[in-house]
Amino acid sequence: MSYDGQYPHEDPPGPEFGQRPRRGRGNALIVAAALVPTCLAGWLVWQAMSGPDGDDPPKVLPLPSASSPSAAAPAKTPTGRGPEPSTSSSPSGSPQQSRSPDGDPKPPAGPLSGRTVVVDPGHNPGNFRHTREINRQVNIGTNSKECDTTGTASNAGYTEAEFTLDVSRRLKSILEKQGATVQFTQNADRPYGPCVDERARIGNAAKADAVISVHADGSAAGHRGFHVILPARVNSGAADTSSIVGPSRDLGTRIVGNFVRVTGDAPANYLGERTGLVVRSDLGGLNLSTVPKVFIECGNMRDAQDIALLTDPSWRQKAAQGMADGISSFLKG
Repeated sequence: MSYDGQYPHEDPPGPEFGQRPRRGRGNALIVAAALVPTCLAGWLVWQAMSGPDGDDPPKVLPLPSASSPSAAAPAKTPTGRGPEPSTSSSPSGSPQQSRSPDGDPKPPAGPLSGRTVVVDPGHNPGNFRHTREINRQVNIGTNSKECDTTGTASNAGYTEAEFTLDVSRRLKSILEKQGATVQFTQNADRPYGPCVDERARIGNAAKADAVISVHADGSAAGHRGFHVILPARVNSGAADTSSIVGPSRDLGTRIVGNFVRVTGDAPANYLGERTGLVVRSDLGGLNLSTVPKVFIECGNMRDAQDIALLTDPSWRQKAAQGMADGISSFLKG
C-alpha cells in the first residue's frame, strides 16, 4: 500500500478521528507526514541488512526494482565475467541432449549403448535416373558385378527403394532408443548408389558390431515369405569372410526367429527349405565385409498377399521391430 499521495479533496485526518487540525499547524503536519514513510523505509532497510539484534544479514533480500540499473545487469560469477552458460537445460527449461565430438546428438543410454549398427537400405530411389552409373562393374572379390541395381517394384509401382528406406528409418529409430549408434549407407541423400563395394566399406570403416542390408524380393507370384541371406565362406582377392561367417549366421538366425515372432509371417516357401536362411557367395556387400553382416528379403513384391503386407505401415513397423529384436539379441550375446 502506498503512502505517497495526498488525499485528493481534503487534508489527511488528524490525531483524533474526525477532527480537523487548525489551519496554523497544517504545514507542519504535512512535513511530518512526509518524513514518516522515509524514516520507516530507512528502518526497514537497516533491519533487512543487519538482521535482528545485529546478526548477519538474511540470505534472501528484496529484489531491485525494474528501474534500478542493477536490475538489468547480469549477475557476476566469482571470476567477474558474468554468468556461465547453462549446460543442463535448453532455453525452454528442458534438458539438452548430449552431443558427440562431431556435433551429432548422442543416442540415449540404454542396453545397446556403445554398440554401432550400420543399416543398409537396399538400392536408392535415384538409381532409376542413373542407370549408366549403376551399371558400371565393380570388383566383389570373386568376380565383377554391377555397382548397384534399381531394385524391384510391385505390379502397382511401389518400389523396393521406397520400401527399404521406410523400414530402415523405423529400424534406426528403434535401435537408437535402446542406445545404439546407427549409421546409414544412404538415406536418399545422394544421387545414386552407393555401389555394393562401398556399402561394405562403410560398415567396415564404422567397425560396426552388426550390419543389416534391407531388401524385398521380386520373385514369381505364389512365392511368399521372407528370408535372411548369410555370407558364404569366401577367400578370393579382396574378399575374406572367414572371420564373419560364424557371427553372421548367429545374427541371421536371431533375426529370423524374432521376425517370425513379431510379424507372424513365415519363412520363404520357395528357397531356404523354409528355414528362412540362405547362403550366397555372389553378393559384394557380404563378400567384402569384415564385420558381421546379413541381408534380409522381407517379402515378395510380386505376390499379392506379400505386397499387401509390405505396403501396410503397421506391418512395416512390426518388420522393423523384428529385425531390431534380432539385432539386439545378437549384440547382447
